[in-house]
Amino acid sequence: MNTMKQPVLAMILKGYPRISETFISNEIRLLEQRGVKIHIISMRRPRENFAHKSISEIKAAVSYLPSTLEGCLEQLFGSPEFDAGLRDPRYGQDAEFTKRIDSIWKTYADTGSEASFKHMLQAEFIVEKILPGSDIFHFHAHFAHSPCSVARNASRLSGLPFSFTAHAKDIYTQKPEKITAKISEAKFAVTCTGYNCNYLQSIAPEGKPIHKVYHGIDLDLFSSGKQPVCGSPYEIFTVARFTAKKGLPTVFRALKELDEKGVEFSYKIVGDGDEREQTLNMLKELGIENRCTWLGTKTHEEVLELYRKADLFALGCEIASNGDRDGIPNVLAESMAMSVPVVATTVSGIPELIENGKTGLLVEPGDHASMAEAMEKMLTDQELRQAVIPAAKERVHEIFDNKYWINKLADVYELYGIKAG
Repeated sequence: MNTMKQPVLAMILKGYPRISETFISNEIRLLEQRGVKIHIISMRRPRENFAHKSISEIKAAVSYLPSTLEGCLEQLFGSPEFDAGLRDPRYGQDAEFTKRIDSIWKTYADTGSEASFKHMLQAEFIVEKILPGSDIFHFHAHFAHSPCSVARNASRLSGLPFSFTAHAKDIYTQKPEKITAKISEAKFAVTCTGYNCNYLQSIAPEGKPIHKVYHGIDLDLFSSGKQPVCGSPYEIFTVARFTAKKGLPTVFRALKELDEKGVEFSYKIVGDGDEREQTLNMLKELGIENRCTWLGTKTHEEVLELYRKADLFALGCEIASNGDRDGIPNVLAESMAMSVPVVATTVSGIPELIENGKTGLLVEPGDHASMAEAMEKMLTDQELRQAVIPAAKERVHEIFDNKYWINKLADVYELYGIKAG
């Protein structure tokens, strides 16, 4: 009888579950179906009080790290004092413990950053409180910023290997040399667009592998046979976080132009974020608030119903002043799969999914006049709709099926010894 335990992959996440990161929960769920045993380590507890139904299918154990510096110190050493680790009775008596604490303090001395100190303490929490008896043998972080920092630190303190998936903001708001350093220590790195892959390869040490694996979407969930024809008044729809890189002001100004042209429409937007109030105030300033409805955050099931009613999906992605940008927003693929034509921008990896004039319409970021023109054309040109909608659906099925890509990701993992049970 085989009594060997199955090795466990630790997945280090910024937060779990997060309503806006279904691509991560889908990845975990599908990897589990493939036979990979996973332990989720989350840096934060969930902000929302509900989650998508797919979360209930995930079997992985979940551990939450202390989210503050004081919490780390208190839970590890029984005191929130900055030097509590140095005053712990184990320091100087337990060689392994002492080595780890010295490493933590060296990191703080080298960086002078309390955030770096916290990330080291969170890694120590993993080594002390989570690793014993867990059968964890590898750390994989989602996002190249703080989750990757924690994974790298846990790797340094434990001797276990780590890897990471880079997405969007985490790549372009960091100094390139910081990402290069993380790539150099990681066993491998994954990213979700060809655009990202080219950039990371340009800054990676020679010979370090960067694997392109699209997120994909659940084509069983996002599926519709709705007819391409539509008529006035039109239903225009957006799903987005209220953050600069989503380019919502461009969408709103385009809506204003449609209003001035006499196009009859209603507009619905789903999402939330730190910049919500000032962004939504634009609708009042533009005088179109009576045509627009903010619906807050919604579950997949509720969003599906909104897709079914929509005639057009619009998103104005751009590069924010701090360098932040999207990869390929999953909502674009979801819309295409739901037979809702898309008007978006040429930013980042979006043209990898949408070919202008064939599977959607693309305009330059920030160009609200061109966006308004594209939106009106996509709404009123029935011949264009009848060509674009089935082509867009075919494109999503061709390159964005999450079952295909999760198998590709599992194959990447297997290259580095992370195998199914």
